[in-house]
Amino acid sequence: MGKSAFYALRTSYLRACAAGQSESWEPHNSGGKRHPSWPQDAEQLARKLLQGDPPASYSCIASELLRRVRFKTDRSNVRRWAQAHACALPARPNKRKAQRASVRRWQRAQIGELWQMDATPHAFIPGSDIKWHLIDLIDDCSRLVTGARLYEREVLQSYYDILPRAFLEHGLPLALYVDYHSFFHTHTPDALTELGRALRFYGVSLQYASTPQAKGKVERLHHYWQNRLPALFAAESITQIAPANTMMEELRAHHNSAEEHRELSMTPLQAWQRAKRAKRTVLRPCKRDAWWHYIWSQRTNIRVADDGTVPIAGQRMRIAAAPRTRLVHCLHTNGSITVLTNSPDKNTRPKILLHCDPKLD
Repeated sequence: MGKSAFYALRTSYLRACAAGQSESWEPHNSGGKRHPSWPQDAEQLARKLLQGDPPASYSCIASELLRRVRFKTDRSNVRRWAQAHACALPARPNKRKAQRASVRRWQRAQIGELWQMDATPHAFIPGSDIKWHLIDLIDDCSRLVTGARLYEREVLQSYYDILPRAFLEHGLPLALYVDYHSFFHTHTPDALTELGRALRFYGVSLQYASTPQAKGKVERLHHYWQNRLPALFAAESITQIAPANTMMEELRAHHNSAEEHRELSMTPLQAWQRAKRAKRTVLRPCKRDAWWHYIWSQRTNIRVADDGTVPIAGQRMRIAAAPRTRLVHCLHTNGSITVLTNSPDKNTRPKILLHCDPKLD
């Protein structure tokens, strides 16, 4: 008998005593068969995930059963089923108790007020030494995962890929909570990094966490993906980053809409929608303007040579501009290149002198 069932019986008995019926009280029935047989497709999926290398955890299997075959159960029932079918996971050593953060930060009251963002390298492909970099974005108020993608390297172009995706899907937040990585912070007072200037163009600021524990929500999200993705990739024989990100999008949507957060007692999507209904939101609508594709590109200044050419992808190309004119070279996330005459300015429109895709040449 579990603790909750024991206290339910105790409550029933005390009520009978209060009503003077203690001598006639009897324990109620348990409710019948509590562990019905699983559907065949659920059993097949559970065996597949348990036989992978590495095997999936019980909580991961319960989540995948709900996502793939719409069979709702919890991790304890998965563990019981695995033990009954001789495919249980080996016992794990007791985990060290996590230390509490020395400074606790108040949770934000409005969605979009603060998004935590961080990146971590991890060997997501079992048996491979290659480490992919995971970038996570999570709303501080609702715990909604607003972005989660894998990249071969953590470079500026990686952030220029994930941030526009998240902004177009959810809207523009007020601030991003980050660490002191060189992508976000400079040692020069009042100076902005290239990414900081791109965010400021759309009114998004950066706030800095003094320790990893200070942005614990995104750190816990890292552990969530690190515990699940290797087993799922192994079970589905995923070794390339494109299909891995396709699965990531499906898992992110399921996590937001179907997995109840233990602190909120609701799913992140329910918390997000409840905050919207209560008008506890500072998100601003986001749409592509004339500068959108150029803001989210790696920009450098170039100068037209005396022969009227500029350096483009390791070669010199002639351009319709006077010699020694300073231009803006934009390297987009898809590898294409654009040359502009002017830097980003909300009061003007971009003037394009050249656009090319070296991969197609």
